[in-house]
Amino acid sequence: MKQDFSIQSTGTSLSRSSSAPVWLRVGFWICIVIAIAVVCRRLVALLHPSRSGPPQMADLDAFFASHAALTLAHIVPALFFVLMAAMFYSHRFTGAHWIKGMLYPLGGVVGITAYAMSVSAVGGWTERSAVLFFNSLFLYSLAQSYGYMRRGHELLARQWLTRAVGILLGIATTRPVMGVFFATSRLTHLKPDQFFGIAFWIGFSINTLVVALWLRSGKNRLRPLAG
Repeated sequence: MKQDFSIQSTGTSLSRSSSAPVWLRVGFWICIVIAIAVVCRRLVALLHPSRSGPPQMADLDAFFASHAALTLAHIVPALFFVLMAAMFYSHRFTGAHWIKGMLYPLGGVVGITAYAMSVSAVGGWTERSAVLFFNSLFLYSLAQSYGYMRRGHELLARQWLTRAVGILLGIATTRPVMGVFFATSRLTHLKPDQFFGIAFWIGFSINTLVVALWLRSGKNRLRPLAG
């Protein structure tokens, strides 16, 4: 018990004395902005559907519109989770324990609805396998964080919560990857149902590996991440 207290105290003092490296903070904010933009764009498309635009995008909008209730049940909690995550790693909200308390139920809803949405995945089994793998890893990390928090191991709880946040923000990293596929579709002749799954595996893998390597490097400072 004494050793655990020492570890927690050391982690807390380090996290308060130094911020995350610039490259990680920049990447974090880019993912936050992309994730918010993606949700807002999907909300607009659901509430005010448009028939103009590229056929591939119109087909995607129609697909999500056909599952509007489930899509909303997934993206609205995800939006709040992302906003809470940005606040959790910010200087301004240090000590606001209610923010961390909100992340667990919001994350649970996001994870459960992600399983439901994967039943009708755009990218078929390739996308579905990515969702099943990374979503399970996300929920496992979230559960580990919650368990450590309940036992009073604050540093371990923050580490596992950081893993969960990093994995969830992988959905933002998939967007530039999808953009590359869309931009090169005339050359590759790949359609969304063919490259969505590949984009999911690439995007989520990048975030998961980056956060895991950073945490294992011994140089991590869990607060403040967002500045």
